[in-house]
Amino acid sequence: MAVGWAKDGAVQEQIDAGVADAVKRARSLLGHGESSTHCEACEEPIPEGRRNALPGVRLCVQCQSEIEKIDAKGGLYNRRGSKDSQLK
Repeated sequence: MAVGWAKDGAVQEQIDAGVADAVKRARSLLGHGESSTHCEACEEPIPEGRRNALPGVRLCVQCQSEIEKIDAKGGLYNRRGSKDSQLK
Protein backbone atom coordinates (compact mmCIF):
# COMPACT_ATOMS: atom_id res chain seq x y z
CA MET A 1 0.00 0.00 0.00
CA ALA A 2 1.53 3.29 -1.08
CA VAL A 3 1.32 6.26 1.26
CA GLY A 4 1.44 9.78 -0.18
CA TRP A 5 4.23 9.96 -2.76
CA ALA A 6 5.98 6.86 -1.48
CA LYS A 7 5.88 3.79 -3.69
CA ASP A 8 5.00 0.30 -2.48
CA GLY A 9 7.80 -1.18 -0.40
CA ALA A 10 9.47 2.17 0.29
CA VAL A 11 9.59 1.54 4.04
CA GLN A 12 11.22 -1.86 3.56
CA GLU A 13 13.72 -0.34 1.12
CA GLN A 14 14.68 2.25 3.75
CA ILE A 15 15.15 -0.48 6.37
CA ASP A 16 17.22 -2.58 3.95
CA ALA A 17 19.40 0.42 3.09
CA GLY A 18 20.00 1.12 6.79
CA VAL A 19 20.98 -2.50 7.42
CA ALA A 20 23.27 -2.52 4.37
CA ASP A 21 24.98 0.66 5.61
CA ALA A 22 25.50 -0.86 9.07
CA VAL A 23 26.96 -4.07 7.61
CA LYS A 24 29.26 -2.09 5.32
CA ARG A 25 30.50 -0.02 8.27
CA ALA A 26 31.03 -3.09 10.47
CA ARG A 27 33.04 -4.79 7.72
CA SER A 28 35.19 -1.70 7.29
CA LEU A 29 36.07 -1.85 10.99
CA LEU A 30 37.30 -5.44 10.83
CA GLY A 31 41.04 -5.75 10.99
CA HIS A 32 42.97 -6.66 7.87
CA GLY A 33 46.54 -6.29 6.77
CA GLU A 34 49.48 -5.49 8.95
CA SER A 35 49.00 -3.67 12.26
CA SER A 36 50.55 -0.28 12.89
CA THR A 37 53.28 -0.07 15.51
CA HIS A 38 52.09 3.41 16.54
CA CYS A 39 48.60 4.89 16.90
CA GLU A 40 47.47 6.87 13.85
CA ALA A 41 45.68 9.39 16.08
CA CYS A 42 48.11 10.10 18.94
CA GLU A 43 51.29 8.36 17.71
CA GLU A 44 51.71 6.42 20.98
CA PRO A 45 53.16 2.91 20.59
CA ILE A 46 50.59 0.11 20.22
CA PRO A 47 51.50 -2.85 22.49
CA GLU A 48 52.58 -6.03 20.71
CA GLY A 49 49.80 -8.02 22.42
CA ARG A 50 47.15 -5.73 20.92
CA ARG A 51 48.76 -5.92 17.47
CA ASN A 52 48.80 -9.73 17.64
CA ALA A 53 45.22 -9.98 18.93
CA LEU A 54 43.74 -7.57 16.36
CA PRO A 55 45.21 -7.89 12.86
CA GLY A 56 45.26 -4.54 11.10
CA VAL A 57 44.86 -2.48 14.28
CA ARG A 58 45.59 1.21 13.69
CA LEU A 59 44.66 2.87 17.00
CA CYS A 60 45.70 2.50 20.63
CA VAL A 61 43.09 1.41 23.18
CA GLN A 62 42.46 4.95 24.43
CA CYS A 63 41.86 6.45 20.96
CA GLN A 64 39.73 3.48 19.91
CA SER A 65 37.62 3.92 23.07
CA GLU A 66 37.04 7.60 22.26
CA ILE A 67 35.86 6.74 18.74
CA GLU A 68 33.53 4.05 20.08
CA LYS A 69 32.02 6.53 22.56
CA ILE A 70 31.24 8.93 19.70
CA ASP A 71 29.78 6.08 17.62
CA ALA A 72 27.63 4.90 20.54
CA LYS A 73 26.07 8.35 20.71
CA GLY A 74 25.12 8.10 17.05
CA GLY A 75 28.25 9.50 15.47
CA LEU A 76 28.89 13.09 14.55
CA TYR A 77 25.98 13.36 12.14
CA ASN A 78 22.35 13.25 13.22
CA ARG A 79 20.69 11.15 10.51
CA ARG A 80 17.34 11.12 12.28
CA GLY A 81 17.05 14.88 12.01
CA SER A 82 18.18 14.95 8.41
CA LYS A 83 15.76 15.15 5.54
CA ASP A 84 18.37 13.32 3.43
CA SER A 85 18.11 10.23 5.67
CA GLN A 86 14.63 9.69 4.23
CA LEU A 87 15.81 10.01 0.62
CA LYS A 88 17.93 6.89 0.18
